[in-house]
Amino acid sequence: MPPHSKARVLVITPQVEAFLEMMAVERDASPHTLSAYGRDLSDAEATMTAAGGLLAADAGAVETWFAGLALRGLSPATAARRRASIRQFYRFALAEGWRTDDPSRRLDSPKQGRPLPRTLSLDEIGRLLTASAARDGAAGVRMVTLVELAYASGMRVSELLNLRVDSVRRDPAFLIVRGKGGKERLAPLNTAAREAVRTWLGIRDQGRKPGTPDSVWLFPSGSGSGHLTPRRFAQMLDQAAVIAGIDPARVSPHVLRHAFATHLLEGGADLRVVQTLLGHADIATTQIYTHVTTDRLTRAVQQNHPLAQED
Repeated sequence: MPPHSKARVLVITPQVEAFLEMMAVERDASPHTLSAYGRDLSDAEATMTAAGGLLAADAGAVETWFAGLALRGLSPATAARRRASIRQFYRFALAEGWRTDDPSRRLDSPKQGRPLPRTLSLDEIGRLLTASAARDGAAGVRMVTLVELAYASGMRVSELLNLRVDSVRRDPAFLIVRGKGGKERLAPLNTAAREAVRTWLGIRDQGRKPGTPDSVWLFPSGSGSGHLTPRRFAQMLDQAAVIAGIDPARVSPHVLRHAFATHLLEGGADLRVVQTLLGHADIATTQIYTHVTTDRLTRAVQQNHPLAQED
């Protein structure tokens, strides 16, 4: 068994625990972020045990740990996150007086290409909706509503599946969604999405058993959370993609969010507007979609312009 496949027990020292508490209270870090920091620092603590752990390790031990990440098969993106985790921890250790130096200061960020997000064409979105509607009865109506909402609003899958039924009862043109870090933003709904929601609400209400309380969720299910899970939604999208003649590897809930952003920019939307609609804190994150649209325009010219054709 390769080293990176062995499960390690988390080693959360009191100092790491204090660091995570600071990140939660002062930086308003999300549970997901805190969990990632905890795993990263636990890995460093366990790996550098011979060097005395995080608080005693010198620069050589830290650099050896970091260099070993690639040998263990970790991606450049994961290595970059672990570098950020340990550097923030050592800054905290300096501020607390636990150390008088920063042994992570010479760590270079791993080189990594930034992959362009996968997206779908307008035609493929239409085919996906047609395939979704092909499901029988309520399942088909629910699937169309999910796809229409995701594509119309650019919501993350967690935001979509956590929608409460009372948020759509009044047929709003915008939804208020809570994104990363608990930040709220407006998510737009077009005519097709609102019509799909109205149809789904009718089917959903008819399907309730008499005398049973209504679920608070727009897409209720028998899962532990009480609503449809991201895993199940992804499975349903895979099935619809096959029916639509689209490679399922190109389709996911997040790809619908990518399609929303890409098609807005292709239609002439302002980058700052798209940033706001996506809930990106940094516009650099949104700018990746400009590369997608430029790449597609370049291909269109090369494939269709007479002077771009090879002799």
